[in-house]
This record gives sequence, structure tokens and C-alpha cells, in this order.
Amino acid sequence: MDTRGVAAAVDVLEAVGEGARAFWGHVDPEEVAVTVSEQFRHPGNAPHIPPKGLPSLNLPWELSEPEIPHYLGWLNYWSAAAARAIGFPDPARDAELLSRARRTATGGWVVRLTDAPLDLDNPAHLDALKRAYARFPEIGGRSTP
Repeated sequence: MDTRGVAAAVDVLEAVGEGARAFWGHVDPEEVAVTVSEQFRHPGNAPHIPPKGLPSLNLPWELSEPEIPHYLGWLNYWSAAAARAIGFPDPARDAELLSRARRTATGGWVVRLTDAPLDLDNPAHLDALKRAYARFPEIGGRSTP
């Protein structure tokens, strides 16, 4: 993804999210998908250890509300309902995310975790993803109501 591709990705994610009246959506580089799939905790007796120190996520059908995103991406579309469900924005805690976010026409948000596409081999990117998961325990159904 070059600079034009990154700029277009933000616009496309917003247009698709708003046009489809989606609760949430994401854009990730292709290589991130495998890591995300390994974060999901499947039923069974074996302990689940997700990769790269990321949190375990509950399977989508185990989430209490459809507004709750299943996981975080590099670019995130959160409808107004999804943003409320996860508590975004909180000006006191979300200054870094707000510096890379924009409000949509319907009151949702497009939030970019890192300036460049997410690279989980980059320690700064991995740290940004971990901080975002720590900030939003609702994502992936990791908090209890």
C-alpha cells in the first residue's frame, strides 16, 4: 500500500461502512489475517495461547451484542452504536487514537491504529495494537457486562 492506497483505504472503508449501515468493519494488510484467526479461542480443553502476546478473543457468535467489533484492524470503522458499545471516544484516554481518527456523517468513526499499514513484526505497531486491545476490552468479548 502506497500513500495513495492508504488514503483511498480510509475513504473506501468509510463509504462501505456508512453505505451498508454496518456496525463495524476493518482493513488489514493480508498477512495480519492469520494472526487474527489465531487469536480466537475455540472450545476445548487445550489452553489457548494467542500469538505475539495479543489477547484471546471470543468467537463472534459468543458476543453479547452485534455492535461489538470481533477484533481490531489497522483501519477500523465503528458506527455510532459500535463506538458507544466500546466507549469511544473518551477524550482523556483516546488522544492518540483521536489524532488518527475522523468522524463520519452518521456519527461513527474511522480510526487508524498506526500511520503505516499494520506490520506485526514492527514492535511499535504491535505495541499500538496491544494498547488498543487493552483500551477496549469489549472488543472480542473480553469484558464481562
